[in-house]
Amino acid sequence: MRDSSRQREMAAEQRHVDRVYARLAELRKEALELRSAGYRRGQERHPGALFERDVMVYQASRMLRELETEHEGLVFGRLDKTDGAAQYVGRLGVRDPDFEPLVIDWRAPAAAAFYRATPEAPMDVVRRRTIRGFGQRVTDISDDLLMPDAAPEDMPVVGEGSLMADLSRARGPVMRDIVATIQREQDEAVRAPAGGITEITGGPGTGKTAVALHRAAYLLYSDRRRLSGGVLVIGPSPVFMEYISRVLPSLGEDAVELRALGEVLDGASATRMDPPALAELKGSGRMRRLLKAALGLDPPGAPTELRLVYRGQVLRLSSSELSSVRRAVHKGRLAPNRARREAGAALLDALWRSATDLGFARDALVSELRDRSEFDAFLDEWWPVLAPTDVLSWLGDPEKLASVAGRWLSSGQVDELAGSWRRAPDAEEPDWSVADVALLDELRVLAGEPGQKNRRGKEFFYGHLIVDEAQDLSPMQWRMLGRRGQYASWTIVGDPVQSSWPHSDEAAQARESALGRVKARRSFQLTTNYRNSAEIFELAASVVRDEVSAAELPKPVRSTGFSPSVRSVTPSSLRPEAVAAVSELLAEVEGTVGVITTMSRSDEVSGWLAAEAEEAGERLRVAGSLAAKGLEYDAVLLVEPSELIAESSTGRRALYVALTRATQRLTVLTSTDGWRSP
Repeated sequence: MRDSSRQREMAAEQRHVDRVYARLAELRKEALELRSAGYRRGQERHPGALFERDVMVYQASRMLRELETEHEGLVFGRLDKTDGAAQYVGRLGVRDPDFEPLVIDWRAPAAAAFYRATPEAPMDVVRRRTIRGFGQRVTDISDDLLMPDAAPEDMPVVGEGSLMADLSRARGPVMRDIVATIQREQDEAVRAPAGGITEITGGPGTGKTAVALHRAAYLLYSDRRRLSGGVLVIGPSPVFMEYISRVLPSLGEDAVELRALGEVLDGASATRMDPPALAELKGSGRMRRLLKAALGLDPPGAPTELRLVYRGQVLRLSSSELSSVRRAVHKGRLAPNRARREAGAALLDALWRSATDLGFARDALVSELRDRSEFDAFLDEWWPVLAPTDVLSWLGDPEKLASVAGRWLSSGQVDELAGSWRRAPDAEEPDWSVADVALLDELRVLAGEPGQKNRRGKEFFYGHLIVDEAQDLSPMQWRMLGRRGQYASWTIVGDPVQSSWPHSDEAAQARESALGRVKARRSFQLTTNYRNSAEIFELAASVVRDEVSAAELPKPVRSTGFSPSVRSVTPSSLRPEAVAAVSELLAEVEGTVGVITTMSRSDEVSGWLAAEAEEAGERLRVAGSLAAKGLEYDAVLLVEPSELIAESSTGRRALYVALTRATQRLTVLTSTDGWRSP
């Protein structure tokens, strides 16, 4: 009986979905006709024809782009109201020829009740229905009855609830949108006003990233003109950005820019992660002083003597005199790449001073020598345009680095930094790390753009910035992002408990400086863990419970009945045990399996599982602890938890992150028990 009721209801919804897609076909045809008419208008010979053509073609192309976007499950919701009306909610708004709504865009105010209505506050919604589809076919429905007393006696209620059904689905290699299952506390963050700063915090599995991406789509829908500068989404790694890459296109937005932290600077692309202690050093705000000092160094290969003949006399500046001139120019207010003229003038003035006993007139000497090609050639070599990559490469020389390190760095830190920046003999460029990109951006600003009159370097401004995993950003990375968001509103997403940056006060100061004097601020805390089963999260929470408050830990909403499997191994048996555990997990879940280990061991573990990875394809991924941030898998194999604690400067918090990546199954291989809380 229940099955027949489900089938009848699905058939009814299919009829409405068919009507929507038929209307879409009509709208596509109209848009194509409008575009063709626009091109024909452009062939007419009157002054306004070209303008009219451009307007018509632009409008038609924009309409086609919206209509032809892949809308998997275009209609996903229905609201049955107390007045007997039924409203459908979907990925975009569609009206019939009489302008009556067939589907309400999920971002429209009228659709808010689909996400915010609850039994306690039903917002005149009797029944909320979630409609699942594949292509143009309805595949399932699921109802929530919010006002039982107001429901007609013949109103059917089908399914187990859309959210719980969605949570049980297998994960794929990319994140899905949650447009059909956004919950009330998430929707409040999605629909927050565009201006100022919106901060979204929450523990693992609370949907922070998905909420931020849906917020981007909502803001572009509601305030597109103000965001004409563009929306930039920044995440921790290319793997993470690839994982979330399909969410916005599935919502009809393909103009949002996604960049990993190692890709924020144009012309630089880094994926390598430094060891935690080295990354901590590079991310510290004191690096700015070191970089500024490095710009004052003599460029490698710069001439050490200037000799010019003037009226039969040899004028000469020695190496020490040239260094004195360089220091004087650097004390000026101009960035080095905008100070070439000042450097030339300082050299000529020094030449005249060296010949004062010869009685030469200053103006005549300066005028003649300034126009000589040999002086121009000398200046090009002695005061070249400084490329950020070149300057950072210079510091691969321990002696050069030590000369500017002052009291900021120990001798051991000098050697470690220089080693990380030293260019291999056969490499065109050093192998930059993610932390280096922020330093290169700092050097870009400190060195300045050649030829610019003002003191500021060329910046890249956006209308809105979304920063994910913000708790991990170093002070230097905050400085880099602050330059892109000087005139932007912000959405900042993170969880302090998951932080991999150990100096929270320093990062907080850099963050406030990056955000500027923005007055409008609002905060949302997501408290429900939709990812982990209660059994998995209990183990994860146990490793940090002594370090954090209970309010900082989210509450899981479901139980699977499968407790994590913690297996004791010996170092010699770790490899075969890992292979066996991966095989078991691949057989137990339909979706993805992630193998998480330390950053330093990830390549080794990948080698162990090469055969399994080849057979499993996209279902199996090996990731270091930092690279796994923000990702989720149906099952996780965690290798040597004690090593994760030892590797990270934030200790148990790094382990907490790794333990919360799994949705269904978790297996832990450990040769010690030290990682467990006492």
